[in-house]
Amino acid sequence: MPLSTRRIGPDDIIPDSDFARERRARRAALLPLKALRRIALGPYCTFYFESFDTMLFQVQEMLLIEKGGEAQLRDELEAYNPLIPQGSELVATMMFEVEDADRRARFLAGLGGVEDRFFIAIGGDRIGGIPDSDVERSRADGKTSSVHFLHFPFAAAQVAAFRDPSTIVTLGCDDPRYAHATTLGADSRRELERDFD
Repeated sequence: MPLSTRRIGPDDIIPDSDFARERRARRAALLPLKALRRIALGPYCTFYFESFDTMLFQVQEMLLIEKGGEAQLRDELEAYNPLIPQGSELVATMMFEVEDADRRARFLAGLGGVEDRFFIAIGGDRIGGIPDSDVERSRADGKTSSVHFLHFPFAAAQVAAFRDPSTIVTLGCDDPRYAHATTLGADSRRELERDFD
């Protein structure tokens, strides 16, 4: 199946009882991949690049925990299927992670609109992250959410450059309030390449 049409459907979901038995082994199998898909950006921001496998596990987890049946399954598929990359993009859950609640509130209070300023640079090209538009995540008072969902759409030439190990690939934010950048390592790049057709 082309990655551009891959979605989680009811046939991909196993019964809660089966998942409960397999949960530990499935999580252990997924951890090395998730580690390669986790990219820290500066001191407080982490990108978790999603895939079919990470989203399938998340849906199964939610169903097991909440036990909402068919109605919940529809809601979970509607929520998580848009986060599965569609063959010419990378998709990430981006989180600002500040443990202390008061410090986190102060930090987020001045970052409204920051979700529009993340990018992936591939050689001389820059791909701006496109925030999900399902919910407004920055408020009029200037506060942003601690969680954002970003899509990075790639042209064919950018995919080819991403796959070329001699090309430097950087994840960054050009907002002066959180101006950070990091170079993606070879192992993470090889893992993320699997998201492209």
